[in-house]
Amino acid sequence: MDSSTSVALEPVLSFLAFSLSKLESGFYRIPGSAVVARYVKSSHQNDPGRTILELILVIFAIRTLLQSRTRTDRSGKHFIKFSEKEIDELVDEWVPEPLAQPLSEWEQRDLSSVPVISGPNGPKPKLLATGKIVTNLASFNFAGLAGNEKVKERALETLQKYGLGSCGPPGFYGTIDVHLDLEREIAGFLGTEASILYSQGFSTISSVIPAFCKRGDIIVADRSVNFAIQKGILISRSTVRWFDHNDLKSLEDTLVSVEKERKKRKGPLTRRFIITEGIFERDGEMVDLPKLVELKLKYKYRLILDESISFGTMGRTGRGLTELYNVSAPEIDMLVGSVANGLCSAGGFCAGSSIVVDHQQRINGTSFVFSASMPALLATSGSEAITFLRNNPSVLLNLQDNIRAIRAVLEKTEGITLLGHRASPIIHFCLRTQQQSLAVTQPTYDYEAEERILQDIVDDSIANGVLLTRAKHLRGQEMVESRPTIRIAATAALSRKEVEKAAGVVKASVTRILSKRR
Repeated sequence: MDSSTSVALEPVLSFLAFSLSKLESGFYRIPGSAVVARYVKSSHQNDPGRTILELILVIFAIRTLLQSRTRTDRSGKHFIKFSEKEIDELVDEWVPEPLAQPLSEWEQRDLSSVPVISGPNGPKPKLLATGKIVTNLASFNFAGLAGNEKVKERALETLQKYGLGSCGPPGFYGTIDVHLDLEREIAGFLGTEASILYSQGFSTISSVIPAFCKRGDIIVADRSVNFAIQKGILISRSTVRWFDHNDLKSLEDTLVSVEKERKKRKGPLTRRFIITEGIFERDGEMVDLPKLVELKLKYKYRLILDESISFGTMGRTGRGLTELYNVSAPEIDMLVGSVANGLCSAGGFCAGSSIVVDHQQRINGTSFVFSASMPALLATSGSEAITFLRNNPSVLLNLQDNIRAIRAVLEKTEGITLLGHRASPIIHFCLRTQQQSLAVTQPTYDYEAEERILQDIVDDSIANGVLLTRAKHLRGQEMVESRPTIRIAATAALSRKEVEKAAGVVKASVTRILSKRR
């Protein structure tokens, strides 16, 4: 019986096999069909459930397109009839939802308190509102390059030769020879094979991450990375594991747990990345780079290191943590930095191997591809700044001397706690309470009350001739809520005596404001 059934079904099965073969050959004649087939195979291998979901969505889309659009009742017999008067009344009564909620009293004060500079910025700018000259401890002018005469002279020469704007994205018609010169100089300065320029500092790291990290990849990142890194991780759609802030023991535990999870579910090997900052913008802490590289090599991860604060400030000539810790730059897979912070110009860069750079240029670094390249004069300003750092290593000794001077004064101030590494050029301090953690999931402090007190300190300090700023965050949008702090940016453009005097003014403002609150 079974053999007779098989004989009877054999023609049917042969016909089905022939039909499927014809369908397959016909499908592969369609342009782009190989890409679709490769995508489906890869998707099904990584996540079979996703294949079923996508098939259902395709069927639904086809059904919707083929569905008759003439079934709607066009007779109007089921419509509610309104007179012209009723329509006018409904229109008059309708009030649209506001695009944004009105600013609170605190938000209005916060915006109005932002100082405006009259004329060029630098170590001693003039405020527009009062016409008063103040000592600037707010701007990222670490090496004192803002207002440097040699840089200004070179920028003016470039402006006269090339004009102002680049008039296009780098990958199309916006690349000028001075851009390539700066890329080569950054790569040579850091000791990497190549580098690539981005025209905006914030979008550098948020473009680099999704250029390499895709869906299915693993990212292990510090909980307190800056907002730009957070956005890059979000855009990448990778699987993310977080480790405790600047805690490399927690990092190693996370790396071990990721591998255990993979082996338990017998998952395939995927690309894996560690993402962190050299010096954290949020609190000034510094990562232990040699230990970080050791873990990266031990567990076979790629390392994306954001040196937006440490580039141009750390090491003998400002090459960053690789120079400070004597770590070979090629050991960092993607070394990201800020041309705006470290070189007082604009934009950012990603340095690494030629493969890393070429990958971003081929329609993968979104900000590189879709944003206009930086003006030529800013590129030559960055090149001149690198030359300055090479030839004047003593400027970074002055910077460290000023950092120690500021910390020495503020450490003796009652009511505040200094945060961060002692060599960090950004110095945060918060109000002293029993809870001293900068980032906590359930804060035991009054966020808005502390912000008001810190803003009073900032205002009092400005009134007495020292420009300060609170550390600004997008509350409710960032992954971790940071403790309100005041951020001081040290600079080598001021003498030690000027820095000590400015720190003394800040200390007096803290004492004055806190004594009123008691």
